Amino acid sequence: MDLDLLKQSLNLHGESLFRRLRCEQKENPNFQLVVQDLDKHKSGAGCGSSLVEQFVARKADILFSPAWKTAAPKDEDVCEDEATEAFAVMPPLDGFIDVTYEERRAMLFRDLERGDVLIGRINNIREYGFFLTLLCTAGGLRRAIEDLELTALCHVREIPSSSSHDDPLSYYQTGDLIRAAVKDIDRFQEKITVSLHQSSLTRRSNSTELGVISRDELLTHYRPSSSDGLDSGDTYEDLLKCCHGYHNPSVVNYLLHHMGVSDSRPPSLMRGLQSELFLEEDFAVAIRKKQSTSWALKCVRSGVEHFKHGRHVDAMNEYNKALEIDDNNIEALVARGALYANKGSLLKSISDFELALKLCPEHRNAGKYLSQTLVERGKRLEEQDQLVTAESLYRKASELDSSNTEAKAALSKITDMIKVEEEKKKVIF
Repeated sequence: MDLDLLKQSLNLHGESLFRRLRCEQKENPNFQLVVQDLDKHKSGAGCGSSLVEQFVARKADILFSPAWKTAAPKDEDVCEDEATEAFAVMPPLDGFIDVTYEERRAMLFRDLERGDVLIGRINNIREYGFFLTLLCTAGGLRRAIEDLELTALCHVREIPSSSSHDDPLSYYQTGDLIRAAVKDIDRFQEKITVSLHQSSLTRRSNSTELGVISRDELLTHYRPSSSDGLDSGDTYEDLLKCCHGYHNPSVVNYLLHHMGVSDSRPPSLMRGLQSELFLEEDFAVAIRKKQSTSWALKCVRSGVEHFKHGRHVDAMNEYNKALEIDDNNIEALVARGALYANKGSLLKSISDFELALKLCPEHRNAGKYLSQTLVERGKRLEEQDQLVTAESLYRKASELDSSNTEAKAALSKITDMIKVEEEKKKVIF
């Protein structure tokens, strides 16, 4: 269990969560290893929700696992143009629900970090820098914040000098849209300073270009809030379906890869999905195969009933249906082969029996019926004076079923006939 994460949680929830953790995780050896250290970090006043604390305590082994992700996420951020094509980039959900001005402002100062990217409009230029009216975030966080009435200072020393301008500020004018990185945050005074130096960006967003941008470069999640998008009565779902990326047929695979999540070992708070090794028969493919086999066998049983009552067409339809459901169903192949043989279609019958034996060499009825059918086919060839081919069929029939006396007798008889024919040829020549 991740000790730092546990400490952070205890700093918020305090003694009440610690008591629940000791109760719920008392048999967890990983928790017992860190419990002494945690006892020093239960200084929080508590969040006031016993249900939340109960959930955290019960799921602590999962929530605080240091390796809950099954794959490493990509280091680089996806550029906005690519993201809008690959998946839907939506306005933040708080634009569709009733979140107060104070709460949204507090959440922004809580979540904003150094290196995050902001977009703002210059509202005032002084000799020591310029002030921005912040419009939206532009990396990591995705929020439209123009209505929060926030300003940020970009000090002159945080503006790269240009060879064509002695004064860095002379390049900028009121009304310019600026993309800048967060340099510092005073959460208590609610003050933000920004920088246009590339070095102020985090490694994940160091490819982002800072400085003046055009209105066309405003991010997708900001544009709806600056138009009539959110005032027209459209729901979150309506806007989602309008996004081009929403209709990308590979969006799930793309997002799994982008977020560093493996679909073979998905992170989940469901304990049944926490197992590292699943049995093969528990996967959907194996379960579907069992279901198909069961359904096909029902069709075979129905076909056998039809056959017993002389309804051969209905029987054939059931056998074919069974093989459409499960094309390698041995019982369906054997039953259809027997029906083909009964109708005199010996080649089709032999084909079904041979496939059944290939799938299950020990299948008794498949071997027995194939042996009998080969004898019948051999008799027809014998009548057509194809003695050598008939002999090979009788021989194969005898090998398949040693108790088939008819096959042995036919083999013995045709072997003698072939010998007689060979003797006649010798006398002639």
